[in-house]
Amino acid sequence: MQLESVPDPVIQEPTDAIIRVLVSCICGSDLWPYRGFDAIPEGGRPMGHEAVGVVEEVGSEVRTLKPGDVVLMPFAISDGNCEFCREGLTTACAHLQFFGAPGIGGAQAEAVRVPFADGTLYKVPARESGRALLPHLLTLTDVMGTGHHAAVTARVEPGKVVAVIGDGAVGLCGVLAARRLGAERIILLGHHPDRLELGRIFGTTDVVMERGEAAVERVRELTGFGVHSVLECVGTEEAVDMAVQIARPGGAIGRVGVPHHAGIPATTTFYKNVIVAGGPAPTRAYMPELLPDVLEGRMEPGRVFDLRLPLEQVAEGYRAMDERRAIKVLLEP
Repeated sequence: MQLESVPDPVIQEPTDAIIRVLVSCICGSDLWPYRGFDAIPEGGRPMGHEAVGVVEEVGSEVRTLKPGDVVLMPFAISDGNCEFCREGLTTACAHLQFFGAPGIGGAQAEAVRVPFADGTLYKVPARESGRALLPHLLTLTDVMGTGHHAAVTARVEPGKVVAVIGDGAVGLCGVLAARRLGAERIILLGHHPDRLELGRIFGTTDVVMERGEAAVERVRELTGFGVHSVLECVGTEEAVDMAVQIARPGGAIGRVGVPHHAGIPATTTFYKNVIVAGGPAPTRAYMPELLPDVLEGRMEPGRVFDLRLPLEQVAEGYRAMDERRAIKVLLEP
């Protein structure tokens, strides 16, 4: 991981916008290529897919944004008009692209070109000077929206018992989301005391620190038949297997951890009548619902950022997250 000077982004299509980045961050999914699990093109790739920024320039066909607007930039590019965007599934957009992909800049930068700006960016009633709010707003571009997606697809409802697998930023935001949706009991499965303590602040009622079969048995001791809803926020084979085992018959699993495993145990889910749903979160579609809770102070998801660094120290940010010295790193150009 290294910081390089590259040409400033420019408008390429009339639907583009250029934003100046106020804050961006390092995502847990950025660690997969960093650790060598995902292929990296020869010559490297730009990194980062979450940002809050200020619009600097817009193309001739951009209608809803103007220079000076403060905007949320989700990790997925969407046109806002296709059939799937209208249904709220922006991560299935007919023109779907991801920041950091070939030809698209990354958000761990000073500025970014945003294709389909009207459909991708979300204007917020915030001033550039309101920096205390920026970390909370930044979570809406990925981790808070992803935690919410896990809760929604796991059918979290008032009175339900929920388990969250993973004490990273997404898992912790999943705790917030489950509490927001009215869960009666929230069990957080993790191994790091500082993260579990933040989970308690966010709404965790029970903590399970055991691993493997011992963790499954502990959840069953706490619940009897298992939980109504499982938020799988890791993506490993162990996490998916555990989700299937602790879901009660008729329960639901919302999986948002980027999958790095062979598959889901089909026989068990079949005979338990367990619903398995989830995938890349349509965070752009969730912003109108979640933003008021952030602006009005009802939730503070930005507390998952426990290390703030200047962009020049981005390599140290990756080391800190890789070594579990930080939950999530916020970067300031």
